[in-house]
Amino acid sequence: MESVLLVIHLLIALALVGVILIQRSEGGGLGIGGGNMGGMMSTRGTANLLTRTTGILAGCFMATSLVLAVLAGAHRAPTSIIDTMPAQPVAPAAPAQPAAPAQPAPPVAQ
Repeated sequence: MESVLLVIHLLIALALVGVILIQRSEGGGLGIGGGNMGGMMSTRGTANLLTRTTGILAGCFMATSLVLAVLAGAHRAPTSIIDTMPAQPVAPAAPAQPAAPAQPAPPVAQ
């Protein structure tokens, strides 16, 4: 179920990017595109098929994101830190005894 929903989510994301990229620039962003600012509220701007498609795809993207988040969190069972503690305390191991230092060798006469 999750993998099918993830594939649908990725297809929606790609379609959303494609629809956004083919839209006509209305200017204002980075000074590219020209045009007047009155075009934003015109009937052509609000009733455009690409604008509606972008809105629908964005809504579907958000819905699939939420469903995927809920499905990802559903696999975890709540646990308590007390349940994960060991039953018996582990006794610390005795430290290793240091080795006795080696005796220096007597000097060799030459």
